[in-house]
Parts: sequence; structure tokens; C-alpha cells
Amino acid sequence: QVQLVESGGGLVQAGGSLRLSCAASGRTFSRNAMGWFRQAPGKEREFVAVISWSGTNIYYADSAKGRFTISRDNAKNTVYLQMNSLKPEDTAVYYCVADSTSYSRATTPAQYDYWGQGTQVTVSS
Repeated sequence: QVQLVESGGGLVQAGGSLRLSCAASGRTFSRNAMGWFRQAPGKEREFVAVISWSGTNIYYADSAKGRFTISRDNAKNTVYLQMNSLKPEDTAVYYCVADSTSYSRATTPAQYDYWGQGTQVTVSS
């Protein structure tokens, strides 16, 4: 079992930046691929980014490429999402996820085994 707790959400103006953190506990964190999804009001959850346990394999949704950076610190059992050049359409609840495998390119929610409670990100225009 893996427990995930997100932090770092908040209100920011368009063009600003936020850094989300996800602290993991439970079974060996470093062996899990980790990622981020988001869900805007009235919309389905959508994939944002995923990083392998080694940190060498990273994949982004098209909406995140060039603006968001996912990283991890296995010594701290933490994964990060640095979000720059934020837009109002980035407004959503952001969820940290973990897979049971060490490598994943999955982009659908059902393929991830563990979820955090979510953190709200609001981007004002």
C-alpha cells in the first residue's frame, strides 16, 4: 500500500508558477512510477505527466509540454510538478498517482493503483 499526500496548490495569476509536491509513504516508494492527473469542474480526469522510478523516463500530456516539469527525489519519497506559464485552463484539482510498476506510460486513471486526495490549483485571468 502507498499513501500519497499532495501540497502546494493555491491561487495564482495567469503567467505565474506553482510547485506541487507529493509525499509518499508505505511500501517502497522508489519502485513506483509516479504521476499527476488533474480534473477540472465538469470534466473527466486527465493525464498530466508520469515519471519512472529511476527518473529517466518521463512523459507529458501535450497540454503540459514545455510548461510543466515532473521530477522526483527518492531519498525524500517525494515527487514534484513544477508548473510555469500557468493559464486559466490549468485550473483543476491536481492528483498525485502511483503505479505498482516502476515504469509506466499509462494515461488513463484506471491504470494507476494509488491516488492522493488532490490539491486545488486556481489560475485567475
